[in-house]
Amino acid sequence: MKQIEIRRSNRKTMSLEVTADARVIVRAPLFISQAEIERFVTSKRTWIEKSLQKVREHQTLKHDSRSLTEKELALLADQAKQVFAEKAAYFAKRIGVTYGRITIRAQKTRWGSCSNQGNLNFNCLLMLAPEEVQDYVVVHELCHRKEMNHSERFWREVAKIMPDYKVHKKWLKEHGSKIMSLNS
Repeated sequence: MKQIEIRRSNRKTMSLEVTADARVIVRAPLFISQAEIERFVTSKRTWIEKSLQKVREHQTLKHDSRSLTEKELALLADQAKQVFAEKAAYFAKRIGVTYGRITIRAQKTRWGSCSNQGNLNFNCLLMLAPEEVQDYVVVHELCHRKEMNHSERFWREVAKIMPDYKVHKKWLKEHGSKIMSLNS
């Protein structure tokens, strides 16, 4: 299961939410221990998995037959700014690289890029892909900070962080054009 977001506040009970973009959020009182939260999530695992499946099906149905509106693209771009900033910071530390600014665009042909200056670009349509695929694209672009090509050395760098990267690369090859077609 993907990472669970925990939000603590002055509330009295715990609640669980699966968002329209397939994030799992637990809202918990300040005084609840991490172990109690984990027990709560475990007890709701079946519900969480069913809810995530429904969200994915809804996303597929919703996006099968039309293009995204400007408003929907803007919403994806807003979400992507935060998501990719967090992912880039996390993976850059693991890879041992730095980067410049991050730009989010609604592109028709590319998922991401890395400039010679170390600036990263990500396609906001990646928000419609599974989180592991998003991670793969971030790792891929950050590894260009070590190798600005697609040589064997480059792919070895990617594999150090993400040994199963080929699964995610294949997912993009098989499903990417369908997502890209939403930006027409």
